[in-house]
Amino acid sequence: MSEQLLVEQCRDNSQRAQMQLYKQYSRGMYIIANRYMKDTAAAEDAMQEGFIKAFKKIHQFSGQVTFGAWLKRIVINTCLDAIKAQKMQMIQLNEEVGYIAEEQSDWDIAESSTVDEVKKAIAALPEKYSVVIQMYLLEGYDHQEIGEIMNMSENTSRTILHRGRIQLKETLKHLRYGTGS
Repeated sequence: MSEQLLVEQCRDNSQRAQMQLYKQYSRGMYIIANRYMKDTAAAEDAMQEGFIKAFKKIHQFSGQVTFGAWLKRIVINTCLDAIKAQKMQMIQLNEEVGYIAEEQSDWDIAESSTVDEVKKAIAALPEKYSVVIQMYLLEGYDHQEIGEIMNMSENTSRTILHRGRIQLKETLKHLRYGTGS
């Protein structure tokens, strides 16, 4: 059955179509939620809540992007809402003191670093850095989109990304010098 037909059936409150879309996207949405949440139960909860929100607001899905892309944004926003609800304090940067960090395509991470090591290092960063780095590097959002989602300016997003990059490099530097485990 085509995705478009499933979405139309979901608009008519078809539980069978909802289950079909859930089966099709649940694994991918869990992986995305798990990038943001600190434990698997919280990731599962955020993913489930994302699906519930999507099915309640399915009439707002315009089809300009794929259903998966639309759902992904809902799941990420649900994760961010959960993080905020846990009273994780995002330290506000004083934009007058901040500076515009230049886009840097060279993240200077040791070639011997594995993807898992980099993901673990990102997850170990303070929330304010890990969320922005994940959105930028792993999800492909630009600074304007990050700013809109996180209620911050583009400059703040750039600054947080820059500072997070510095901390990430520091965390991973042991790999560069061959002292990693």
